[in-house]
Amino acid sequence: MPLAQTWSVALVGLEGHLVEVEADIAQGLPKTTLIGLPDTSLSEARDRVRAAVVNSGERFPDRKVTIGLSPATLPKTGSHYDVAIAVSLLTAAGAVDRSAIRQTAMIGELGLDGRIREVRGALAMTLAAARAGFDRIVVPDLNAGEARLVPGISVYGARSLRQVLALLRGVEIPDEAPPRAEPRLVSEALIRVPSVDLDDVIGQREGRRAIEAAAAGGHHLFLHGPPGSGKTMLAERLAGLMPDLSTDDSLEVSAVHSLAGLLTNDAELVHRPPFIAPHHTASLASLVGGGSGVPRPGAISCAHRGILFIDEAPEMHPLTLDTLRQPLESGFVEVHRAAAVAKFPARFMLVLAANPCSCGLAGTDQGICTCTPQSLARYRQRISGPIKDRIDIQRQILPAARSVTSGEAPESSAAVAARVQAARDRQLHRYRDTGWFLNSEVPGPVLRRDYPIDTAGQRLLEDHYTAGRLTARGFDRVVRLAWTLADLAGLDAPTVHQTHEAFLLRSGAPLTPLTDVRPLKGAPQ
Repeated sequence: MPLAQTWSVALVGLEGHLVEVEADIAQGLPKTTLIGLPDTSLSEARDRVRAAVVNSGERFPDRKVTIGLSPATLPKTGSHYDVAIAVSLLTAAGAVDRSAIRQTAMIGELGLDGRIREVRGALAMTLAAARAGFDRIVVPDLNAGEARLVPGISVYGARSLRQVLALLRGVEIPDEAPPRAEPRLVSEALIRVPSVDLDDVIGQREGRRAIEAAAAGGHHLFLHGPPGSGKTMLAERLAGLMPDLSTDDSLEVSAVHSLAGLLTNDAELVHRPPFIAPHHTASLASLVGGGSGVPRPGAISCAHRGILFIDEAPEMHPLTLDTLRQPLESGFVEVHRAAAVAKFPARFMLVLAANPCSCGLAGTDQGICTCTPQSLARYRQRISGPIKDRIDIQRQILPAARSVTSGEAPESSAAVAARVQAARDRQLHRYRDTGWFLNSEVPGPVLRRDYPIDTAGQRLLEDHYTAGRLTARGFDRVVRLAWTLADLAGLDAPTVHQTHEAFLLRSGAPLTPLTDVRPLKGAPQ
């Protein structure tokens, strides 16, 4: 029967869909028809496959050939279907045994000479094939490293169509020259932060407390202060306080990075929380994701389970910054395009850093601010109220008051990370049957019903809410932060002291003990 089927994978966002590739050879004038909602790059597969088959020493059928991609209603984009199309066609022509292609998925782009070129998203495609029950997958040799990160499926890295056909026929696989990796134009936003330690930071007691609480509970953070005060130093050391990713999170984060083209052939799973720092001139599409056809992940998805650090946040376009509102609440982003709707994970920790004004001296004793009241107001309004309301911790960072040469030894990242790990272990135990992992992820209604704070703390927050110093969203966020401070202290539940400190961390006021507190009139939200 001149009909054969192979399997490939279509990616819509990070979700993989199995695609059945059928080839039918019928009587008629020589013609190749490709059906199943292909895009332009996939429609050109007819010519790529014909040239690759002929140049690999095989015979291309001189009859009417119909290639169908099912499900037909699913948009298909990209060139990674080439290998599956070629093998399906040759199987229908009788050049390959049908039993050899059972339970085997195939991805890869064909060159005109039969070479197999690397593709994006190989890890996510392999993960989808493994979850669908496939025993084996054929991938480009340059993608084999990342594909082998997926457990439970055999991966064969092929350099050419000749090698794939030899594998399926059970004959000796010919040796091929190793492919030359294409240079990857990795954005500056996606370069990992160098290895740094918290003991490099001099002083900054309140800043250290802020990043420790943020790391322990996954809370968003806003650092503001004059230039050179240490905002970026603290932000860059935040990732070093966070524990390694779990196995499931490592696979998910690695799949996003694979789709973004950030994994190489010698790739390993992303075990550490990523640190993504886009420039303040980044476009909306580069931050959220986009592109023609099926969208690609942006910086906020590459920062999934890690940190998205935006330095000089007021210099970013306000509309671009405001696109973070929905992902900050939901933990994912949906990018709608005419071809498809792509959903990417975006459970990141947002860290903003800003100067107090254009000249950087407002509200400090470092010099005289030259900004007019109007320009000062415009500068501060570039970070909208709704964004600030979603940030749990706000701290003013001033230059360290003590001498650099004093004998006090700053605490290292390892010491603080041990406390953070212990606090996260308490959260994992408390939420073990809920599907949440961190205090920052617990919904407000569940928090108030199942994890209430003590009466004194409740009364304290109600007073702040009545006085207009807290919004309803801010009320819940202070309670979440109070639970994190209790976890850092090793307590079973937050007391009024943790609740008070949580409010001060959110409001930006100095961290004074409860016995010394004064009414905070007009404290920033």
